[in-house]
Amino acid sequence: MSGGRKRPAPAPFAGFSPFARSLLFSPASGYCKLPLPNASAAADGPHQENAGMPPPPPKRAKQAEPSSDDEERHSSDADGASGSDSDSSLECSSSDGDDASQEADFAFFDPKPSDFHGVRLLLKTYLDSKPWDLTGFVDLILEQTTVGTVVKMADDEEEEGEGNGGDKGDGGNDDDLFGLITVLNLGRYGENRCIKDLKEYLLAVCGNKDSEKKLKSLLEEKASSVGLLVCRRFVNFPYEMVPKLYDSLFDEVSWATEDEPTQELQDSFRFKQYLLVARILERKTNPKHNAKNNKDDDEEPVIYPKLEDEIFRELSSWSFTFPIRADQSAQQEMKNYKEMGLVMCVKAEAIPKFRKRLEALVSE
Repeated sequence: MSGGRKRPAPAPFAGFSPFARSLLFSPASGYCKLPLPNASAAADGPHQENAGMPPPPPKRAKQAEPSSDDEERHSSDADGASGSDSDSSLECSSSDGDDASQEADFAFFDPKPSDFHGVRLLLKTYLDSKPWDLTGFVDLILEQTTVGTVVKMADDEEEEGEGNGGDKGDGGNDDDLFGLITVLNLGRYGENRCIKDLKEYLLAVCGNKDSEKKLKSLLEEKASSVGLLVCRRFVNFPYEMVPKLYDSLFDEVSWATEDEPTQELQDSFRFKQYLLVARILERKTNPKHNAKNNKDDDEEPVIYPKLEDEIFRELSSWSFTFPIRADQSAQQEMKNYKEMGLVMCVKAEAIPKFRKRLEALVSE
């Protein structure tokens, strides 16, 4: 790892109140504290390497450098990435109050079969607590290597390719997968059990007749031009990398419309709309909302754990929320909030505006 200088404190999110940022960056969920090996408490977790799996076909280089202009980058990044991955070095301070810092090299990689366990853990609560074909869903994501990215520690991937053939044994480190992003065509994969389960679930939780009608149209007659956009990552994933993560995805979608071997496959990436399933925190109704000097009045009505979801919602053509039935967070900071599911439909023509707003949000 290169020894870059210590990073300055990150700029606050535009549009995020001090209260919302205090929840996102509290010691319990601060982005700087990276998960350590064998940290089983993380919700979006690790993966286990599997020897003997063939590598995915090569494609255009992925980008993983931070979007901040004042960040020092590896010399290899300045020369341009080669192959299907690119590295980024971030230095994070410990949240236990000492002066120690931890530098981490992240890289973007194509999904592959050995990422199965890590991707499955990232997606285990994707449809709340509903029993569904999660294994089949993970398989679809890993099989689509031309569009999709996983984020790992760079050194872990390098070690996998060394003389041991990537075999880490049954006790291999499964804690180096930090994020995932992909998009799946709902028409192309519509006959898969996992997609049928997904459609059934979304229609069941939609409590608004108007939204249900639009959703049904999207899932059925318009499905061939709808992309299910899936992005899951640790809550402490370095937010400087988020714009590059989405840039990687949307660039690959554009390339796939030209590079795929058949016209049918090329057309399957010509999305007109994107469907997203996310989670938010909504403030509970406060029976004392009229009381004077109520300290809860400073709390945000909605908190977006993933900053980009607020932009997506503002740009969406329609959206709806639904209750999450899994156990709610017991953190003291969240006592006045309930976790809700959020389904959004975003037109493809709004994506350039989304990318600009996301980049501006992170770089301020």
